[in-house]
Amino acid sequence: MSDESHDITDAPRARAVLEHIIRSVVETPEVARVVAVPDGSDIRLDVHVDRADIGRVIGRRGRVAGAIRTVVRAAAVNDGCTVVVDFVEP
Repeated sequence: MSDESHDITDAPRARAVLEHIIRSVVETPEVARVVAVPDGSDIRLDVHVDRADIGRVIGRRGRVAGAIRTVVRAAAVNDGCTVVVDFVEP
C-alpha cells in the first residue's frame, strides 16, 4: 500500500502563497480562510471569504481568480503536488 494520501501539510508553500494573496486582495482579511481538502491525487484548496469580497477574488470575467490559480499551481510544483483552487461562494 503506497502512501498517496494527502493532508493539510502536503502543499504548505502553495497554501501559504494562496493565503497571502487572498488576504492582500480582500477588505476583511480576518474572515478569509483557506481549507485544504484531499481530492483524489490532488489537493483542493477551498477559499472562503466574506460575501462582499467574493467579487474581488474572482475579478471581471474571472481574471483575478485565473491569475491566483496560476500562481498557486506554480507554488505547488515546489511542494511536489498538484493543487486545485476552488472559490467557495458564501
